[in-house]
Amino acid sequence: MSTNSLMRESDVRYIVLHCSATRCNTDYTEEMLLRDHLARKFKGIGYHFYIRKDGRRVQGRKLLEVGAHAVPYNRCSIGVCYEGGLDENGRPCNTMTEKQRAELTDLLTILHKLFPKARIVGHRDLPGTVPKACPCLDTRKVFGWIEGE
Repeated sequence: MSTNSLMRESDVRYIVLHCSATRCNTDYTEEMLLRDHLARKFKGIGYHFYIRKDGRRVQGRKLLEVGAHAVPYNRCSIGVCYEGGLDENGRPCNTMTEKQRAELTDLLTILHKLFPKARIVGHRDLPGTVPKACPCLDTRKVFGWIEGE
C-alpha cells in the first residue's frame, strides 16, 4: 500500500455513518457489498467497517487507509456502514437492529477515543456530498452523546 493511500491520525476529522440502502427484509452480505464496490471501480469495500444485521462487524479497509465512501471527505474520514436503511417497500427508514445499534455504539466509542477531534456525522450531514437520506437516521440524535463522554 502506498503512503498516498494512507491518512495520518491527525487527518481524521469525521467518522461518517452510512447505510447500505438495502431493504430491511433482504440480506446484503459483505460479499455482495464487495462485488458492488468493485463494479464501481473501487479497489475493495469502500467503508472501513460494515455492520451486518446480526451485529457482526466486518472490516473493509485498514483503519488509516483512504476510504471510498464520501467524496470529497475520503482523505479525512473513517467510513462506517450498517446493513439496511430501507423499509420493506424501499423507502428510507432507520432499520437498525438492536444488535447493530449495540455494535455501532461500541465501534463509534472506540473510534472516537482513537480520533477524539473527529465528529460523528451521517453521510447526509456532510456539505458538498451527493444529496441523499443516508444513513436514514439522525446520527447526532442517536450517537452524538458519544462525543460528550
